Amino acid sequence: MKALEGVRVLDMTHVQSGPSCTQLLAWLGADVVKLEAPTGDITRQQLRDLPDVDSLYFTMLNCNKRSITLNMKSERGKEIFTELVKSADILVENFGPGAVDRMGFTWDRLQELNPRLIYASIKGFGTGKYAKFKAYEVIAQAMGGSMTTTGFEEGPPLATGAQIGDSGTGIHAVAGILAALYQRQRTGRGQRVQVAMQHAVLNLCRVKLRDQQRLAHGPLREYPNKTFGDEVPRSGNASGGGQPGWAVRCAPGGPNDYIYVIVQPVGWKPISNIIGRPELAEDPEWATPEARLPKLDKMFQLIEEWTIRHDKWTVLDRLNAENIPCGPILSTKELVQDESLREEGIVVTVDHPQRGEFVTVGSPLQLSDSPVDVRTPPLLGEHNQEIYGELGVSADELAELRTNGVI
Repeated sequence: MKALEGVRVLDMTHVQSGPSCTQLLAWLGADVVKLEAPTGDITRQQLRDLPDVDSLYFTMLNCNKRSITLNMKSERGKEIFTELVKSADILVENFGPGAVDRMGFTWDRLQELNPRLIYASIKGFGTGKYAKFKAYEVIAQAMGGSMTTTGFEEGPPLATGAQIGDSGTGIHAVAGILAALYQRQRTGRGQRVQVAMQHAVLNLCRVKLRDQQRLAHGPLREYPNKTFGDEVPRSGNASGGGQPGWAVRCAPGGPNDYIYVIVQPVGWKPISNIIGRPELAEDPEWATPEARLPKLDKMFQLIEEWTIRHDKWTVLDRLNAENIPCGPILSTKELVQDESLREEGIVVTVDHPQRGEFVTVGSPLQLSDSPVDVRTPPLLGEHNQEIYGELGVSADELAELRTNGVI
């Protein structure tokens, strides 16, 4: 039995933030029914690499689901949707604010139809002054604190390649949904779960808010910046934490020939030996964390003078042998080809009925009693007959609904 076996999710989401949430629920064993307009989720067509085949954008966010189509603007479509709601445990949507209300399905109406329903909404912003703003991944990063603290001191604010606005919010939504599902066991009632992309990004940036408050008591000594104003600065690749870190160059000097190194107090002596400067372990100008903090840039320059003569895998082996925290910068190509990640099931190959094989990320949530088998995403409307048949819709009516554009 899977962890969420027997739980029915009505998935009204599209693009990334919502589908990333419902895919995780599917991986945990829920029966996720993706409800799409007859034209389909827009990402089926976006960024296509093969003509007339669902894009990788869609396939990598919708594994393990079933697909039905429904025109929610039609009266018969609304009637069918009413029946779907009655049989669902969870409904997830990420339309613009008020879109589901305008379809005639307010929270009050949904509660009338199914008092046990958990209704999860993902929006760009909360209910304040930004509520009606349109949100995209990088807008959420911009307004959630990520971009202002990402980049180098003299450069512009930068977006991170990690989709913390979309998929990061989806993971937050999963947490809220599972909490509501657990509470329902005690109360018998469903509830609303609301998550905003700006809020999720801000939550992921909380250490920068920590540092914003620390600024009131003086410069942030763990940062390599020489001057500080009244806002947390961009600090390049500095960890900004209790232990200083930096990405140092390795041979042969390509765009991803770097390794990130953390210098703990106990690590300075072995690092000094490895880089061929054993005298620095006893030199009062370098021997203690307090002595090194004012010149972190020079410290990592010394380390880089050694690493640039070796490839990142050799550096990794040498540093790991001395228990020094470090990690090579892995490119997307290296990650796709990583044998360890394949063995762990976090990079998987999936068969698709139209495109053949594609590579995707497996479930990062690994439960001992609920293993995940990543299955191909559904074709558009693939499960119409199966699911609508459960509602008592006959084959003749299905054909009529298809002709009339209801499904």
